[in-house]
Amino acid sequence: MNIVVIGNGGHSKVVQDVIKATSKYEIFAILDDNFSNVVYENNCCYGPISFVSKLLEENDAFFVVAIGANDVRKQIVTQTQIPYEYFVNVIHPSAIISPKVNLGKGIVVMPNAVVNADTVIGDHVIVNSGAIVEHDNILEDYVHISPNATLTGNVTVGQGSQIGAGATLIPGISVGKWSVVGAGATVIRDLPSNCKAVGSPARVIEG
Repeated sequence: MNIVVIGNGGHSKVVQDVIKATSKYEIFAILDDNFSNVVYENNCCYGPISFVSKLLEENDAFFVVAIGANDVRKQIVTQTQIPYEYFVNVIHPSAIISPKVNLGKGIVVMPNAVVNADTVIGDHVIVNSGAIVEHDNILEDYVHISPNATLTGNVTVGQGSQIGAGATLIPGISVGKWSVVGAGATVIRDLPSNCKAVGSPARVIEG
């Protein structure tokens, strides 16, 4: 199955490795606006993101947006207007995902991540390397759970929010939309939308 990777930065390098590890997809094209022209090398197409429209017309391919920044990922999904059903989930074979997890589209799950029962993961979410997402969590669209972060049970993370590397959210916590939880933070109370929280226990320093 052919897959088109949108983005060619650091996060994309890891996503490409995950794709190769699955043996489920073959990377057909890598698109990034740092490519000014369309070229073909080693059976792979490289070109600007605008080339999506041509690929949709001519090829039977699926897509994943391999960009770590949540707002940029959403912008690209919106601008390219790729049909929803053309997005696929890229999940590393070492990740453990309960069969009772409800998965959206365009999700990337990195090596050694764990996602447990009755969790709901929205569209274009990243669960990064070694992250633990316990039971009954809700991750809304465009969320990024950074490496080794831990979400205990019944946690809700609002659209576009990022949970920093090694952060811990205790049971029942809610994080609003487009907020950032700093690396290593311990979140013991709800956080509003559009804020930044750091420390242990976490405190809001912006927003």
